Formats: sequence, structure tokens, C-alpha cells
Amino acid sequence: MAPDALPRGSWYETDVPARLDRLPWSRWHVRLVIALGITWLLDGLEVTLVGSLSGVLGEPSTLHLADSQIGLAASAYLLGAISGALLFGRLTDSLGRKRLFLVTLAVYSVATVCTALSWGFASFAFFRFVTGAGIGGEYAAINSAIDELVPARVRGHTDLAINSTYWAGTALGSASTLVLLDPSILPHSVGWRVCFGLGALLGAAVLLVRRHVPESPRWLLLHGRAARAEAIAAEIEADVARTEGALPPPPPPRPLRVQGTVGLGHVARVLLRQHLRRTVLGLALMIAQAFAYNAIFFTYALVLGRFYGVPSDRVGLYLLPFAAGNLLGPFVLGRLFDTVGRRRMIALTYGTSGLLLVATGWAFARGWLDATTQTALWCAVFFVASAAASSAYLTVSELFPVELRGLAIAVFFAVGTAAGGLAAPAVFGALIETGSRVQVMKGYLVGGALMLGAAAVAAFLGVAAEGKSLEALAEPAPSER
Repeated sequence: MAPDALPRGSWYETDVPARLDRLPWSRWHVRLVIALGITWLLDGLEVTLVGSLSGVLGEPSTLHLADSQIGLAASAYLLGAISGALLFGRLTDSLGRKRLFLVTLAVYSVATVCTALSWGFASFAFFRFVTGAGIGGEYAAINSAIDELVPARVRGHTDLAINSTYWAGTALGSASTLVLLDPSILPHSVGWRVCFGLGALLGAAVLLVRRHVPESPRWLLLHGRAARAEAIAAEIEADVARTEGALPPPPPPRPLRVQGTVGLGHVARVLLRQHLRRTVLGLALMIAQAFAYNAIFFTYALVLGRFYGVPSDRVGLYLLPFAAGNLLGPFVLGRLFDTVGRRRMIALTYGTSGLLLVATGWAFARGWLDATTQTALWCAVFFVASAAASSAYLTVSELFPVELRGLAIAVFFAVGTAAGGLAAPAVFGALIETGSRVQVMKGYLVGGALMLGAAAVAAFLGVAAEGKSLEALAEPAPSER
């Protein structure tokens, strides 16, 4: 048995990371993905509810919000997500993955209940901010835990598949609004509150499941708790062996240094000097996908209502196929990120989605589309863009050392969202209020240009991370190739 509570700065040999990477895919991994991957489903549910409810929330019998206020509430949610990511991202590196993914889910659940009880714009925007803080914190804790527990050879498509569950949440939100916003079932003054209540109920149920997910052995090793890390690794191996049979022999141990919680100066050196190329890559990917998604999806219902006359209680019918395209994209394309490779697939998906977005904006401005064809083109765009956006989170999670992984994810998410997505819903809301298709098209063109720019960055700075352990990726090769 390895010693526990090793002193900071000491070196010791361990085979725990390699033992986790050698495991075959099993029921244990499926349970892990379900318990932790629910984060994205909840985020998709939240965003869809506000998008689908945008017309209803403007009615006098509900909160009577203007289009611009709905856009500002969406920006408040994103600002909360940024704040939560930075706060909880730092804490997940210092206090542990498990503790934080329980806390952040609890914050989300409570804030969503409060959202359902909102009485005006100010309270609604504030509770959306707190809800976003919970979801933002989830990103850092969950992505860190999943990457540190999933075998290296399947990390790419597993991450993409998990991220795509955002769109399962979108489908759930769309389907629920079709029922709960039907005035023959519930009046709008009640239905919108029940919609948010469903999200809180789902979050509370997931809390019970997450209690059984172990702490990341890699995080424990970083903090010198070698005995506990080996015990958890042995428990995981025993669980996997019960369903998969005899496991491959353990690999030889490798040296590892106890670092504990690192300071912000160390984080800055890693991001801005040691891994500068990766930092530029991560920022380009996160900013582009944040603008494209937040600008379009937060105002989806507004476009359908103002330009195509779709009633607010029928928006869900158009969101369902859109969600299906986004959900299928990472599942269909995901394995290529582990076979064809990260660099090629990231550049290809970003570039293709950028071109499709520009073409869709042009057709919209020319008046060539109706609600059905507009939705069909959006489905095509985001079938590819969904895989691209998911690969951004994969990139910033796997390319940085374990001691700052949570904060690195938070920083990239925060900067990307602030620079690319924070103002996007409010700006698009204002563009839509003009009633001009040409003005709205300008927003689409900016989104397409950002995606194309990110594709170029990925082509030059992308890292061939496919199949490599997190420990092997911690130090960059001379050419990052």
C-alpha cells in the first residue's frame, strides 16, 4: 500500500493513471457518463426554456418582458456562468472534483426553483445569473472528472458525446413547452413556472446518483493522497472486471510529483509561456463557438416569431429537429476525432460550419426561406457546429496539466463566453427588434467569420492528442505536433 498524505514537492512512483487508461469500456463508465454528463442536458434544458418561453414571457399575464429584456436575461445567465466557472473552477482544483460537482448541482437546483418564482425582470435576471453560476461551475468540475476517469483511447468521442447531451436537454425543454405552454392544459401564467420547476426536479434527482461517483484518482495523486488514489483505482478495476472479465496486466509505474494546489502565478506561467500555443488555440475555439451558439440559439424563438409568424406555443416543434441535428452531429462525427485526429477534425468542423452559417444568413436576408427551410438549414449548420463546439471543451480540458485543469477550463470558458457570447444575445435581440433581415444577417456573418478564423487557428496550432494519456500531454512536444 502506498503512503498517504505525501508532502508537497515529493516524488513517488505510481501506475494509477495508466491503469485507468488501460481499462476496457464497461458499465461502470456508462454510469459515470450518465451521472456526470447530465450537466450538459441541464444547460440545454435551461437555455431552451428561456428561448422557447421568450414569447410567453412578454405577455402581460406573465412577466411582460420586452425582447431586449429577454436578451439581457440571457446575458445575465451567461455572466453568471462566467462567474461560477471562475469561482468553482479554482475550487475544484483545490478541494476536489467530487465535492464541487455536488455543490454546483445544488446551486443550480435551488436557483432554478427561485427562477420559477420570479415576479419581474430584476428578480428573473438575478435568478438566471445564479442558475448560470451553478452551470458554469459544473463545466469545470465535470469536464475535469470525466477526462481524468475515461480511458485515453476513447476520450475524444466520449467527451463529444457527453457534450452533445446538451441537445437532449434542448429536446426535453422543447417537448415540455409544447405541453406546458398549451393554454388548453395550463394558462401561460402558470405553465412557464412549471417549466422551470422541471429543471429543478431533474437536478435534485441527479444529486442522488452523483453521490456514488468517486473522487478522481489523478486529483488525489496530485495532492499526495496516493493510498486513497490506489484504493479507488482498485475499486474501479474490480467493478469493471465483474462485467468485462480479466483485465490486461497493469503497466509499469511512472514517477509523479506531489504539487497540491498551485498559485495563480504558476497558472499564468503555464498558460502564457509554457503552453502559449495551446492557450491561443483554446481561446480561438471557445470564442468562435460561444458567439455562434449564444447569438443564434438564445434568439431562436424571436426569429421564428418576428420573421415567420410562428406562435410562441409552437416554437418547440421547430426546436425539436434542430436539437436532433445538434445531438446527432457529435455522435456521428465523434469517433473521427480519435481516428482521423484532433487537428484535422477540429479544423474541418469549424470551417464547414462557418461556411454553412454564412450561406444560411445570406439566404435569410434574401427572403428565400420560410420557417421550415430556415430550421432545416439551421439543422445542417449545427449538425457540424455541435461537434466543433464540443471539441473546444475537449481541447481546453485535455491539453493542460491536472493541477490547473479545472481553472484552465473555467478561464477559457469565461474568456470565450465574455468575448464571444456575453453580448451576443442582447445584440441579436436588438438586431431582431429592427425588423430588418439585412441587419440580422450581419450577426450571422460575424458568427461565420469567427468559426472560419478558428478553423485556421486549429489547422496551424492543433495538437495531435488522440489516444494519448493526460500525463503524456502535460508537457508539449517541441512542435506541438
